[in-house]
Amino acid sequence: MNRGVDRVERLALFGALLSVFGEIHPFCDQWAQDSITARCKRLAGRHLVYRDGVRVGDERGDRGGEPTMTADARARRAVAVHVATYTAIQSSAALALTRAFGYRVPASALLAGAAINAGTHAAIDRGPLLLWLADRARLRGYIDHCQAVRLDGDGEAHAEINGPGTAWFELDAALHRAVGVCAAAVTTWLATRRTHRR
Repeated sequence: MNRGVDRVERLALFGALLSVFGEIHPFCDQWAQDSITARCKRLAGRHLVYRDGVRVGDERGDRGGEPTMTADARARRAVAVHVATYTAIQSSAALALTRAFGYRVPASALLAGAAINAGTHAAIDRGPLLLWLADRARLRGYIDHCQAVRLDGDGEAHAEINGPGTAWFELDAALHRAVGVCAAAVTTWLATRRTHRR
């Protein structure tokens, strides 16, 4: 294979992976993640909560038989479920797309890209890393300023710092897409490097 064709192959694979990693992300966050998981993944603390994230003591009605756990434990579980679902869908889409176009990405390359996306997704979605990065980039004011107003179950309005319509939401999505570029580049390099050895 000549070097021009090799370059085109690498660019085409990179573009295909980048489109999957970038464009599947919103689907996984908005359609494949339920609202309880989305709400619980940023819980923090040693206080007890129910599976739906409601703090023990704040519940309405009798929930005595329901299991509880610390807020930290519930958040870790929520992130694990979300990242597992996200990774399965994203990896399956990457595999399906590349195979549909006649390209077989080695499993090791695909797993490396999936690991990059999964590991960073978990870290970003928990919250502290995103806030740390926002502080370093001097974007905390943006997060504090661009919040959304939500209605609770009683119709009372309250501000929400994350979720749709917030700066947090936009910064989260931008970080995931930037990571997707790196994951696509690493996957492409690993998938095509054998063909470039002399």
